[in-house]
Amino acid sequence: MKKAVFPGSFDPITKGHVQLVKRALPLFDKVVVAVGINSQKKYLFSLAQRMEWLEDVFADEPKVEIADFEGLTAHFCNKIGAGYLLRGLRNASDFDYEKTISQLNTIVGHGLETVFLISEPAYSHISSTIVREIIKGGGDAAPFLPKALKLPKL
Repeated sequence: MKKAVFPGSFDPITKGHVQLVKRALPLFDKVVVAVGINSQKKYLFSLAQRMEWLEDVFADEPKVEIADFEGLTAHFCNKIGAGYLLRGLRNASDFDYEKTISQLNTIVGHGLETVFLISEPAYSHISSTIVREIIKGGGDAAPFLPKALKLPKL
């Protein structure tokens, strides 16, 4: 079975994330959308909220599984038998960063392969960081979020 992990904080999940997963589905038997837990990071939304959103957004996708993990992404992939890591590239700086991480993951993950998908132009400007700033500033983030996502009042 060809299984890929799409890791992230998904704080919040954006239309760009959803598009990337949907484009990857024909390539894999299973895509695990995995929320990485980093105790050093301050999140805007709780893990429970982010997991609920992912379950809602991908409810109609039988090839998508939702999970969370702590520790190294490569170790999580090995633990669940995933041979591939899925990453999106929005621009050249994403590529430079992700290339280095993928090379390390190949070693740490004992042959783990990283598959890069370049963002479609309509989504290349969207990042969770920018969306969080819009939300914190009281702006309308709806154009960047999946319809299934209902933001709580902050």
